[in-house]
Amino acid sequence: VQLVESGGGLVQPGGSLRLSCKTSGFTFRKTAMSWGRQVPGNGFEWVSGIYSDGTTNYRASLKGRFTISRDNVLNMVYLQMNALKPEDTAVYYCAVNIIKAWEDNEYDYRGQGTQVTVSS
Repeated sequence: VQLVESGGGLVQPGGSLRLSCKTSGFTFRKTAMSWGRQVPGNGFEWVSGIYSDGTTNYRASLKGRFTISRDNVLNMVYLQMNALKPEDTAVYYCAVNIIKAWEDNEYDYRGQGTQVTVSS
């Protein structure tokens, strides 16, 4: 399993970023995927998940600002983040959920992450 995130960076409060995750090594179209984030010293926090059929779930506090999507042809998963706040600053990870449940802030595999910094 390989997961490679991209799209992070520095953005001002209120700005937007779109994260991408290129995947390989498993049957993507049949696999639930998620995004999570982690701040140094804190645990992994689930952000959003998407099932193979396209059904989506979001952490309640983020719903309305973040949108997860997937492309089963390109084997990619995306996270569109709008109205970003300084507290969204974290390393964001793309993750595979085969057995582990994202609601438990868990995953089976995750990528190396991409840094998102929200600051003026």
